[in-house]
Amino acid sequence: MIYLDNCATTFPKPENVIRSVCNSFRKFGANPGRGGHNAAMEASQQVFNVREKIKDFFNAGEPENVIFTSGCTESLNTVIKGILRQGDHVVISSLEHNSVVRPLERLKKEGLITYDVAQVCECDHDKTVDNFRNKFNDHTRLVVCTHASNVFGLRLPIERIAALCHQYGIKICVDAAQTAGVLPIDVKGDCIDYLCLSGHKGLYGPMGIGVLIINCEEIPKPLKEGGTGSSSVSFEQPVFLPDRFESGTPNLPGICGLGAGIDFVKSRGMERIFKHEMHFLSRVYNGLEKNKNIILYTQKPDLNFHVPVLSLNVRGKSSEETAAVLNRRYNIAARAGLHCSPLAHISYGTENIGTVRICPSVFSDYSHGDMLVNALKKI
Repeated sequence: MIYLDNCATTFPKPENVIRSVCNSFRKFGANPGRGGHNAAMEASQQVFNVREKIKDFFNAGEPENVIFTSGCTESLNTVIKGILRQGDHVVISSLEHNSVVRPLERLKKEGLITYDVAQVCECDHDKTVDNFRNKFNDHTRLVVCTHASNVFGLRLPIERIAALCHQYGIKICVDAAQTAGVLPIDVKGDCIDYLCLSGHKGLYGPMGIGVLIINCEEIPKPLKEGGTGSSSVSFEQPVFLPDRFESGTPNLPGICGLGAGIDFVKSRGMERIFKHEMHFLSRVYNGLEKNKNIILYTQKPDLNFHVPVLSLNVRGKSSEETAAVLNRRYNIAARAGLHCSPLAHISYGTENIGTVRICPSVFSDYSHGDMLVNALKKI
């Protein structure tokens, strides 16, 4: 199988990640933070070690700023539902995932908040920043912004948007589901208040693990409350980090796998991985751009303005039909449809047909891209 659906989750996983997950069952089977015996203490140490790795990898300041969640969706929901109050206004980009749009839409329909959408302009960061600025009003409290589109691969100038937000006293929450492990992210240096990320994509960890990094004094209300292994005499949820958000038994296999994924990315070199994936897509783009029967929606992938994600369609065919033929006839795995991001498709006029999405990984061979190009030509 030629697997090109790495936006959904990276596959295959590195061998060290697989070993780490298996070892968590063999060596660290006790419940972290839920006992003083050696087994529980060893499991707790493993969790802390990975928290430290994440802190260093993203320059999060202190390890307690690193919160483990079930995924980027939970991280985003924690910020959105835990920060916003009656009358608040939110600005989001025109490329946001439903993990952002749906919780905001519910709060809007409940009469709690309002939100506006800032248009992202491909390869024009100045205009994109201006579009965000023009959506601010006296009630704007939060900007929720993807670091890069999971559909069209457009990269947003997060550092500049964060600086703009701080100029106006607005908090910024960054969705790094598609960029964690792909692009360098400096939480402290870039003044990101809340960073949300998944562990199973560019960080090559297992599914079911995510992270929320908090880098400001405004701490959200937790989505859930319960046992944390700390302050157990109190009926109330702890106020200190990370325990405020980590109720229930932690996903130790997922945490260990995520730590191993970070080790893998560091060993391969994040910049080297990024350039490999971008070169893969550039070859694909070059092979398709002169074909009148192929629709390409963005400019040629550029290191400064894109991430390794490409959307396309075969003229006269639905995205689902094209992906089905790629799978059935050529054993190429690519995703079709709206990719849980209808806003992005509305921006490009593809909301009725969707797109075929191509996303390579560090394991993608250039020959796989050539085979994709040839298959699309035949289709």
